[in-house]
Amino acid sequence: MAYTEARPEIHAKKKKQRNGEYSETVEPRFEEGQLSYLGSDIEALPQRMVEDYCNITSRLDLSFNRLKTLKGLEHFKFLKELVLDNNELGDSVVFPCLRDLHTLTLNKNKLTDLTGLLQQLVDKLPNLTYLSLLGNEACPDQLSCSDKDDEDYQRYRYYVLYKLPGLKFLDSTPATAAEHAEAKRVGPYMLVVRPKDRDLEQVTDSSSGSSLSNQFSPLPEISTDQTDHQGKCTFGKSKYIYYGRHSEGNRFIRNKDL
Repeated sequence: MAYTEARPEIHAKKKKQRNGEYSETVEPRFEEGQLSYLGSDIEALPQRMVEDYCNITSRLDLSFNRLKTLKGLEHFKFLKELVLDNNELGDSVVFPCLRDLHTLTLNKNKLTDLTGLLQQLVDKLPNLTYLSLLGNEACPDQLSCSDKDDEDYQRYRYYVLYKLPGLKFLDSTPATAAEHAEAKRVGPYMLVVRPKDRDLEQVTDSSSGSSLSNQFSPLPEISTDQTDHQGKCTFGKSKYIYYGRHSEGNRFIRNKDL
Protein backbone atom coordinates (compact mmCIF):
# COMPACT_ATOMS: atom_id res chain seq x y z
CA MET A 1 0.00 0.00 0.00
CA ALA A 2 1.43 3.37 -1.02
CA TYR A 3 1.37 6.28 1.42
CA THR A 4 1.37 9.96 0.58
CA GLU A 5 4.33 11.89 1.95
CA ALA A 6 3.90 15.42 3.20
CA ARG A 7 7.69 15.82 3.22
CA PRO A 8 10.05 13.20 1.80
CA GLU A 9 12.71 13.79 4.43
CA ILE A 10 10.48 13.03 7.41
CA HIS A 11 10.46 9.31 6.60
CA ALA A 12 14.20 9.02 7.08
CA LYS A 13 14.96 7.14 10.30
CA LYS A 14 16.22 9.15 13.23
CA LYS A 15 18.65 8.04 15.90
CA LYS A 16 16.80 9.73 18.72
CA GLN A 17 13.42 11.26 19.29
CA ARG A 18 14.26 14.79 20.36
CA ASN A 19 13.54 18.36 19.37
CA GLY A 20 10.25 17.27 17.84
CA GLU A 21 11.84 14.57 15.67
CA TYR A 22 10.40 11.13 14.98
CA SER A 23 11.49 7.94 16.69
CA GLU A 24 14.28 5.71 15.46
CA THR A 25 12.27 2.80 14.06
CA VAL A 26 8.73 4.08 13.55
CA GLU A 27 7.67 6.40 10.78
CA PRO A 28 4.30 8.16 10.43
CA ARG A 29 2.03 6.89 7.69
CA PHE A 30 -0.39 9.13 5.88
CA GLU A 31 -2.98 8.28 3.26
CA GLU A 32 -6.11 10.14 2.20
CA GLY A 33 -6.41 12.17 5.38
CA GLN A 34 -5.57 9.26 7.72
CA LEU A 35 -2.41 9.58 9.82
CA SER A 36 -1.00 6.69 11.87
CA TYR A 37 1.97 6.77 14.22
CA LEU A 38 1.98 3.51 16.19
CA GLY A 39 4.35 1.89 18.66
CA SER A 40 6.91 4.68 18.80
CA ASP A 41 6.95 5.09 22.62
CA ILE A 42 6.36 8.84 22.36
CA GLU A 43 5.09 10.65 25.46
CA ALA A 44 3.86 13.70 23.52
CA LEU A 45 3.00 14.56 19.94
CA PRO A 46 6.16 15.27 17.90
CA GLN A 47 6.27 18.90 16.87
CA ARG A 48 7.19 18.09 13.28
CA MET A 49 4.22 15.76 12.93
CA VAL A 50 1.93 18.54 14.12
CA GLU A 51 3.45 20.99 11.66
CA ASP A 52 3.37 18.58 8.72
CA TYR A 53 -0.09 17.08 9.09
CA CYS A 54 -2.33 19.22 11.30
CA ASN A 55 -4.19 20.84 8.40
CA ILE A 56 -4.69 17.72 6.26
CA THR A 57 -5.59 15.02 8.82
CA SER A 58 -9.15 13.88 9.50
CA ARG A 59 -8.28 10.61 11.28
CA LEU A 60 -5.37 10.26 13.72
CA ASP A 61 -4.23 6.97 15.26
CA LEU A 62 -1.61 7.19 18.04
CA SER A 63 -2.13 3.76 19.59
CA PHE A 64 0.55 1.72 21.38
CA ASN A 65 2.64 4.66 22.53
CA ARG A 66 3.33 6.17 25.96
CA LEU A 67 1.35 9.37 25.59
CA LYS A 68 0.81 11.31 28.80
CA THR A 69 -0.27 14.61 27.28
CA LEU A 70 -2.21 15.77 24.22
CA LYS A 71 -0.38 19.06 23.79
CA GLY A 72 -0.31 19.97 20.11
CA LEU A 73 -3.57 18.21 19.30
CA GLU A 74 -5.39 21.55 19.31
CA HIS A 75 -3.82 22.31 15.91
CA PHE A 76 -5.70 19.41 14.25
CA LYS A 77 -8.79 21.52 13.60
CA PHE A 78 -10.27 19.19 10.98
CA LEU A 79 -9.94 16.01 13.02
CA LYS A 80 -12.99 13.73 13.01
CA GLU A 81 -11.63 10.47 14.44
CA LEU A 82 -9.05 10.06 17.20
CA VAL A 83 -7.64 6.71 18.36
CA LEU A 84 -5.55 6.79 21.56
CA ASP A 85 -5.67 3.15 22.68
CA ASN A 86 -2.87 1.59 24.76
CA ASN A 87 -1.24 4.75 26.08
CA GLU A 88 -0.59 6.23 29.53
CA LEU A 89 -3.16 9.01 29.58
CA GLY A 90 -4.38 9.72 33.11
CA ASP A 91 -6.87 12.00 34.83
CA SER A 92 -4.60 15.03 34.33
CA VAL A 93 -4.95 14.88 30.53
CA VAL A 94 -6.46 18.00 28.95
CA PHE A 95 -8.49 17.65 25.77
CA PRO A 96 -8.49 20.51 23.25
CA CYS A 97 -11.65 21.84 21.68
CA LEU A 98 -12.33 19.76 18.54
CA ARG A 99 -15.82 20.52 17.31
CA ASP A 100 -15.70 18.20 14.29
CA LEU A 101 -14.55 15.13 16.24
CA HIS A 102 -17.19 12.39 16.34
CA THR A 103 -15.14 9.28 17.25
CA LEU A 104 -12.85 8.88 20.27
CA THR A 105 -11.32 5.67 21.61
CA LEU A 106 -9.33 5.67 24.84
CA ASN A 107 -9.11 1.94 25.53
CA LYS A 108 -6.43 0.71 27.93
CA ASN A 109 -5.18 3.95 29.42
CA LYS A 110 -4.98 5.08 33.07
CA LEU A 111 -8.24 6.96 33.43
CA THR A 112 -10.01 6.68 36.79
CA ASP A 113 -12.09 9.87 37.15
CA LEU A 114 -15.15 9.25 34.99
CA THR A 115 -16.97 12.44 35.99
CA GLY A 116 -14.02 14.70 35.20
CA LEU A 117 -13.42 13.00 31.86
CA LEU A 118 -17.05 13.24 30.76
CA GLN A 119 -17.22 16.90 31.71
CA GLN A 120 -14.25 17.60 29.44
CA LEU A 121 -15.90 15.71 26.60
CA VAL A 122 -19.13 17.66 27.08
CA ASP A 123 -17.27 20.98 26.97
CA LYS A 124 -14.65 20.22 24.32
CA LEU A 125 -16.18 17.60 21.98
CA PRO A 126 -19.81 18.64 21.40
CA ASN A 127 -20.38 16.37 18.37
CA LEU A 128 -19.05 13.12 19.83
CA THR A 129 -21.12 10.09 18.78
CA TYR A 130 -18.71 7.17 19.36
CA LEU A 131 -16.78 6.65 22.61
CA SER A 132 -14.86 3.68 23.98
CA LEU A 133 -13.24 3.54 27.43
CA LEU A 134 -12.68 -0.20 27.84
CA GLY A 135 -9.66 -1.23 29.88
CA ASN A 136 -9.71 1.84 32.16
CA GLU A 137 -10.58 1.89 35.84
CA ALA A 138 -13.22 4.49 34.98
CA CYS A 139 -15.01 1.82 32.92
CA PRO A 140 -16.12 -1.10 35.16
CA ASP A 141 -16.08 -3.81 32.51
CA GLN A 142 -15.47 -7.39 33.56
CA LEU A 143 -12.48 -7.77 31.24
CA SER A 144 -10.40 -5.22 33.14
CA CYS A 145 -12.11 -5.33 36.58
CA SER A 146 -12.66 -8.85 37.88
CA ASP A 147 -14.63 -7.58 40.89
CA LYS A 148 -17.26 -5.89 38.69
CA ASP A 149 -20.40 -7.45 37.27
CA ASP A 150 -22.98 -6.69 34.60
CA GLU A 151 -24.94 -4.39 36.92
CA ASP A 152 -21.87 -2.23 37.56
CA TYR A 153 -21.26 -1.89 33.84
CA GLN A 154 -24.91 -1.09 33.10
CA ARG A 155 -24.92 1.66 35.73
CA TYR A 156 -21.80 3.06 34.08
CA ARG A 157 -23.51 3.05 30.67
CA TYR A 158 -26.56 4.87 32.02
CA TYR A 159 -24.38 7.55 33.58
CA VAL A 160 -22.26 8.07 30.44
CA LEU A 161 -25.33 8.25 28.19
CA TYR A 162 -26.94 10.70 30.60
CA LYS A 163 -23.90 12.98 30.37
CA LEU A 164 -23.45 12.46 26.61
CA PRO A 165 -26.96 12.06 25.15
CA GLY A 166 -25.62 12.36 21.60
CA LEU A 167 -23.70 9.07 21.76
CA LYS A 168 -24.76 6.41 19.28
CA PHE A 169 -22.13 3.85 20.25
CA LEU A 170 -20.50 3.25 23.64
CA ASP A 171 -17.59 0.85 24.07
CA SER A 172 -18.48 -2.32 22.17
CA THR A 173 -22.25 -1.96 21.69
CA PRO A 174 -24.67 0.58 20.20
CA ALA A 175 -26.66 2.87 22.48
CA THR A 176 -30.32 2.02 21.90
CA ALA A 177 -33.26 4.40 22.17
CA ALA A 178 -34.56 2.48 25.19
CA GLU A 179 -31.18 2.77 26.87
CA HIS A 180 -31.11 6.52 26.25
CA ALA A 181 -34.60 6.88 27.71
CA GLU A 182 -33.63 4.96 30.85
CA ALA A 183 -30.39 6.93 31.13
CA LYS A 184 -32.35 10.17 31.07
CA ARG A 185 -34.50 8.89 33.94
CA VAL A 186 -31.93 7.27 36.25
CA GLY A 187 -28.60 8.56 34.92
CA PRO A 188 -27.96 11.19 37.63
CA TYR A 189 -28.11 8.50 40.32
CA MET A 190 -25.94 5.86 38.64
CA LEU A 191 -22.50 7.19 39.57
CA VAL A 192 -20.85 5.07 42.26
CA VAL A 193 -18.53 7.18 44.40
CA ARG A 194 -15.73 5.36 46.18
CA PRO A 195 -12.96 6.79 48.38
CA LYS A 196 -9.65 7.18 46.60
CA ASP A 197 -6.42 5.68 47.86
CA ARG A 198 -5.08 9.03 49.02
CA ASP A 199 -8.22 9.59 51.09
CA LEU A 200 -7.78 6.23 52.77
CA GLU A 201 -4.15 7.01 53.53
CA GLN A 202 -5.19 10.14 55.41
CA VAL A 203 -7.25 8.01 57.78
CA THR A 204 -4.11 6.24 58.94
CA ASP A 205 -1.72 8.03 61.26
CA SER A 206 1.49 8.51 59.30
CA SER A 207 3.67 8.53 62.41
CA SER A 208 2.46 5.42 64.19
CA GLY A 209 0.57 3.65 61.43
CA SER A 210 -2.41 3.19 63.74
CA SER A 211 -5.97 4.06 62.85
CA LEU A 212 -7.21 7.48 63.91
CA SER A 213 -10.15 5.82 65.60
CA ASN A 214 -7.73 4.41 68.20
CA GLN A 215 -6.65 7.91 69.19
CA PHE A 216 -10.05 8.87 70.59
CA SER A 217 -11.88 7.65 73.67
CA PRO A 218 -15.44 8.29 74.90
CA LEU A 219 -14.07 8.77 78.43
CA PRO A 220 -13.01 12.24 79.60
CA GLU A 221 -9.28 12.90 79.69
CA ILE A 222 -9.50 14.37 83.22
CA SER A 223 -11.66 12.74 85.87
CA THR A 224 -14.56 14.85 87.08
CA ASP A 225 -14.76 15.98 90.68
CA GLN A 226 -16.93 13.40 92.48
CA THR A 227 -18.65 16.13 94.55
CA ASP A 228 -19.73 18.18 91.56
CA HIS A 229 -22.24 16.29 89.41
CA GLN A 230 -24.62 19.08 88.50
CA GLY A 231 -25.10 19.23 84.73
CA LYS A 232 -22.42 16.62 84.11
CA CYS A 233 -22.24 12.98 83.21
CA THR A 234 -19.38 10.85 84.46
CA PHE A 235 -18.03 7.44 83.66
CA GLY A 236 -16.19 5.24 86.10
CA LYS A 237 -15.84 1.88 87.77
CA SER A 238 -17.99 0.58 90.63
CA LYS A 239 -17.20 -2.17 93.12
CA TYR A 240 -20.91 -3.06 93.38
CA ILE A 241 -22.82 -5.15 90.86
CA TYR A 242 -26.60 -4.78 90.62
CA TYR A 243 -28.45 -8.03 89.94
CA GLY A 244 -31.98 -6.59 90.02
CA ARG A 245 -33.19 -8.45 93.13
CA HIS A 246 -34.79 -5.37 94.67
CA SER A 247 -36.27 -3.74 91.61
CA GLU A 248 -39.95 -2.75 91.63
CA GLY A 249 -40.74 -5.24 88.92
CA ASN A 250 -39.36 -8.20 90.84
CA ARG A 251 -41.85 -7.90 93.72
CA PHE A 252 -44.60 -9.31 91.50
CA ILE A 253 -42.56 -12.38 90.51
CA ARG A 254 -42.74 -15.52 92.64
CA ASN A 255 -40.34 -18.44 92.67
CA LYS A 256 -42.86 -20.58 90.84
CA ASP A 257 -42.81 -18.07 87.98
CA LEU A 258 -39.08 -18.48 87.48
